[in-house]
Amino acid sequence: MAKEKIPSTPAVLALKKSAAIFTLHTYAYEEHGGTRVSSQKLGVDEHSVIKTLVMEDENANPFIILMHGDREVSTKALARAMGVKSVKPCTPETAHRHTGYFVGGTSPFGIKKRLNLYMEKTISDLPEILINAGSRGLLARMPSAELVRILSPVEVSVAI
Repeated sequence: MAKEKIPSTPAVLALKKSAAIFTLHTYAYEEHGGTRVSSQKLGVDEHSVIKTLVMEDENANPFIILMHGDREVSTKALARAMGVKSVKPCTPETAHRHTGYFVGGTSPFGIKKRLNLYMEKTISDLPEILINAGSRGLLARMPSAELVRILSPVEVSVAI
């Protein structure tokens, strides 16, 4: 049996450069399957699979929000927490331009441009998370403390 080829994405390289404690896990990616599919295929709780969402405020300033796979972002609460009028998801093209990643493979690690980073505060309560490693069908498993150590996100309470 041939050894599976794990892509060396900018996210994987950034994790290695940060001396992160992580393991990589692959699964068969399904278009529009999201964290529901990845959690099922990897046999983990969807709550511990973290989504990387690229959004923008009313002035089109992009940022990233990390959210539990089984929760959504309250855009009103997030806008309030950020002190802006409104926020909305970026188009897939805009998200790709800012991060260098395609939707479904967006990671907060190794992004093209420096973006403000927000995180649902309860993510740091989890002992371990899985988060995209820069390619569709590739997740990095790590202690949530590693995510916080490497990225220093602004913690917000915006889950619904």
